[in-house]
Amino acid sequence: MSPPVRIGLFGLLGSGNLGNDGSFEAVLGYLRTEHPDAALSVMCGGPEIVASRYDLETTALNWYQGEYRTAAGPVSIAMKGFGKLVDIFRTAAWVRRQDVVIVPGMGVLESTLPLRPWGFPYALLLLSASGRLVGTKVALVSVGANVSGHRVTRSIIGRAARLATFRSYRDEPSREAMRTMGVDVTNDRVYPDLAFALSARTDPVLPRSVGVGVMAYHGGNDDRARADEIYESYVDKMTRFVARLIADGRPVRLFIGDRADTQVVDEIMRELESPLITAAETSTLDDVQRAMSAVEIVVATRYHNVLCALKLAKPTLSVGYARKNDVLMTTMGLGEFCQSAKEIDFDALVRQFAELESRAGELTEIVAKRGAEQTRLLEQQFAELSAALLPMGVR
Repeated sequence: MSPPVRIGLFGLLGSGNLGNDGSFEAVLGYLRTEHPDAALSVMCGGPEIVASRYDLETTALNWYQGEYRTAAGPVSIAMKGFGKLVDIFRTAAWVRRQDVVIVPGMGVLESTLPLRPWGFPYALLLLSASGRLVGTKVALVSVGANVSGHRVTRSIIGRAARLATFRSYRDEPSREAMRTMGVDVTNDRVYPDLAFALSARTDPVLPRSVGVGVMAYHGGNDDRARADEIYESYVDKMTRFVARLIADGRPVRLFIGDRADTQVVDEIMRELESPLITAAETSTLDDVQRAMSAVEIVVATRYHNVLCALKLAKPTLSVGYARKNDVLMTTMGLGEFCQSAKEIDFDALVRQFAELESRAGELTEIVAKRGAEQTRLLEQQFAELSAALLPMGVR
């Protein structure tokens, strides 16, 4: 009898980003259903959380626990530098113990939010390079990508992608971005975001209720000098919008997509102090879906908050921070209901919301039909993964 295939999962998981964890949960569900005998382990940013939540063997992504905190002095700088060297050997040792490593979705090839090249891009490069060195297949599955404006980041991301065995993207612009960065994408496919594979919730809906997904948004890599200004403008306009909703007597439920977003929820609730506002308590993307299923309409910023609303076939308005939001909305038939988080047009937001509500029945039907197609395409991708990378037995 052949030993079980050894499958590793890799990413910033268990670190507070609910979208990342949701993509991971979708792949985990597929593996446990289609490959129940596989030996699973995870290399991730929050190993204790992932181990306790999913009952899996885990390894920390970085040797230095302060990797993603800003270095404050020569000691922390030295520790970060030493950690980069240690992680070369740690990553290679972990990869060597796997037959296949899957990077489950996420924007691992993106730099739309503030990102340092020697952070996660470097970790991803170590993964892909280790795979090539020790003969382990590395699969980037339904990942997001964009062309980075930072030369070093662009080089590291491009090399990490080129060294992977399998690549698929969650939208066509991601695939085109990697082609622009010099990656041969001839055999790469585009499939939906993995979160479309998660089960949808169907809870009773509170009449006239609105879900508002907020984000601790400070702009992107090129906006560091204006980060505070961008944040204050975003929070001010989202607060004004929520105030308008409650003035109209509407119950409002606030959502987050990352632990960092809690500060925005707190600011809005302190400013408005209304019994019509509640904050959904969520620690997983499934929690978000459960809480979101009880509202009629959703207005959201984080990509996976928008995706959850669409998965539930909710009339949705995206106040997005990257092109991926607009692409997703267009794919689902709601391309006209998009705004930029960096430059919110408040009056237009109010008009868009009114139109969204007036066409709710029509739009719900469109989104539901397209969502079913997204789920079908992901089932096709999982079958392709099984055939290409996960035969019974070892390599």
